[in-house]
Amino acid sequence: MKLDRPVTGGPCWTELGTSDLESAKGFYADLFGWRPETDPRQEAGGYTVAHIGDAAVAAITPLYQESQPVAWNVSFAVDDADAAAEAVRAAGGTIVLAPMDVLDVGRFAVAFDPGGAAFQMWQARAFSGAGLFNAPGALGWVELLTRAPDRVTEFYTTVFGWTVRASESYPQWGIDGADFGGMITMDENFPHEVPSHWLPYFAVEDVDATANAVLMADGHLLMEPMSQGHGRRIAVARDLQGAAFGIYASPEDE
Repeated sequence: MKLDRPVTGGPCWTELGTSDLESAKGFYADLFGWRPETDPRQEAGGYTVAHIGDAAVAAITPLYQESQPVAWNVSFAVDDADAAAEAVRAAGGTIVLAPMDVLDVGRFAVAFDPGGAAFQMWQARAFSGAGLFNAPGALGWVELLTRAPDRVTEFYTTVFGWTVRASESYPQWGIDGADFGGMITMDENFPHEVPSHWLPYFAVEDVDATANAVLMADGHLLMEPMSQGHGRRIAVARDLQGAAFGIYASPEDE
C-alpha cells in the first residue's frame, strides 16, 4: 500500500466483529504480536484496540447486533460523515447505520455499496485511525470481492474520488494514483452464500510461517500461500470464529 497514514478517502482503520472477544484477542496477539487493550468504560461496549508498540493498528469488538456477521470491516476516512452518507445514497448505496458520534473520538456511519459489500466511514476527531501501516502486523492492503464490478467501480469513484489503475485481471484503487487496494470479481468459483465483502490484508515478515501459525492455532487457510509479481507473496486465512483476513509480504514495503 502506497499510503502510510490516514488520508481522506483512503482506508484508515479495520476492526473485527467477533462472537468470542477473548479468543480473538489471544489468536491475533499470538499471530501478529498485537497488544490488545479493552476500553473499560461501560459505554465502550468491550471495544478493544490492538497495538504494535505504541501504535494502534486495528480493533476487536463484540457483536453488537444479532444480525451482525463475524467479519473484518474496513473504514474509509471522510471529512464529513453526514455529507458522505448523502453521497452514498445518491450514488446508489445504502446507509445501514446513520452517522453517529463515538464518544469524543469521531463520527462514523456504516453502508453497503450497490454490490452488497459493507464498509464504514470515519470522520476523525480525537482519533484519526491506524498509527502504522505496511509494517508486520499492520494493515497494508484492502481488497473488494464483488459480483458487480462495473457498478461498484462507478460508485466508489463517485463517492470517494478514487483513481482506478485498470487491469483486466486485477483493477487497483488509489488516491491520486497512490494505490491502497484492489478488486476481485466473484465468479462461479465462489460459493453463492458468500456475500460481497471487503478483505483487509496485514503485512507479515514471512507468509508461509504465518500461515502455518494459523493452522497450528486451529485456524483455517482459505487460500494457500502463493507468489505474485515483484516478490510479493500472499495467503488468505480464517480465524477460529470464521472471520477471513489476508496476509502478505512484499519487498516493496521493506
